[in-house]
Amino acid sequence: MVNDTIADFLTRVRNAIARKKTDLILPSSKMIESIAKILKEEGFIEDYEVVKSEIQNNLKIKLKYVNGVPAITKLERVSKPGVRFYKGYKQILRIKRGIGISIFSTPRGVMTGDHAREERVGGEFLCRIW
Repeated sequence: MVNDTIADFLTRVRNAIARKKTDLILPSSKMIESIAKILKEEGFIEDYEVVKSEIQNNLKIKLKYVNGVPAITKLERVSKPGVRFYKGYKQILRIKRGIGISIFSTPRGVMTGDHAREERVGGEFLCRIW
């Protein structure tokens, strides 16, 4: 059993990119689906779909490459189970001058740092991706 599903998700994506894989299948959860939705909206992955199963639902992610170069350069987990990291909306900064995104878990759902700043809501700083 995995204790930190977000770190597991980020590691699986990082490893798939290192191996130049185009597809990735991993265990699904609502949090992972929300993060995958954000990655698709921001253009870091091509698509994702939930594969239903009797035992456990899985998430199939199609990674994005532009001329053989992955759209994702780096994935970094910020808030961890042992050390949670929270930020108010005024403390949310841009990642790599707007090239990257930060992902927050807020009372209004999982969203990017830019969207959280617009909505004027803070939350747990899950990860940053560029």
